[in-house]
Amino acid sequence: MKPHFPVIILCGRPASGKSEVIDFLKKTPVDERHRRFGIGEFEEIDDFPMLWTWFEEDALLQKIMGKPRMHTDDDGYFLFQYQWDLLIERISLEYDKKLRDTDYHDTRTAILEFSRGTEHGGYRSAFSHLNDAILEKALIVYINVTYEESLRKNRKRFNPDRPDSILEHGLPDEKLEKLYHDVDWEEVSADSPTHIEINGKQVPYVVFENMPSKTDDPALLGPALDEVFVKARTLYGG
Repeated sequence: MKPHFPVIILCGRPASGKSEVIDFLKKTPVDERHRRFGIGEFEEIDDFPMLWTWFEEDALLQKIMGKPRMHTDDDGYFLFQYQWDLLIERISLEYDKKLRDTDYHDTRTAILEFSRGTEHGGYRSAFSHLNDAILEKALIVYINVTYEESLRKNRKRFNPDRPDSILEHGLPDEKLEKLYHDVDWEEVSADSPTHIEINGKQVPYVVFENMPSKTDDPALLGPALDEVFVKARTLYGG
């Protein structure tokens, strides 16, 4: 049996298809998932629940307790740009906690999920805050869509009754444009078609081209992921 990937960093614009990929993987039987994608049992570390907690805390502080907001302004923007990097440090911390189980990667893959726009530091800044334990084992999977596609799918998936939902959360148009219109992925990955140097380490990456969308249809998504992970195994040496 081929080995599984220990760490996958799953990135892309909001609504690019990251959550749909994870949902598809969850619904694929574990033996098949391992055979096709090199992912057996897996756990997610997603920064969206972390940042959503900040929004909820600020609402409680302001509306219920009559106290100043701690994390965001009245429009829902972070008070400090470094909070974006703090979320990545939190991802690294949560991953370190998992490694307290010394045989963690014997059977499990950790999938780390986040989006970053140039406006708040981009992937260059975010990647630099991943710790060495992650970078030494990681494969980056970048889901590539245009801003216009991100906007379309963000509007489509948003459920105002479930704004905290992984699959149904969304951003107002003006916030999506401010935070994610520009991304630095092309710049960060420009030096090599296969690896990104992060903190002195060469981290392999693959790009999932999701234009036109394949993540909306499981019949298209499965074969697309097959192609991505065949390439990924070649790069990773598996």
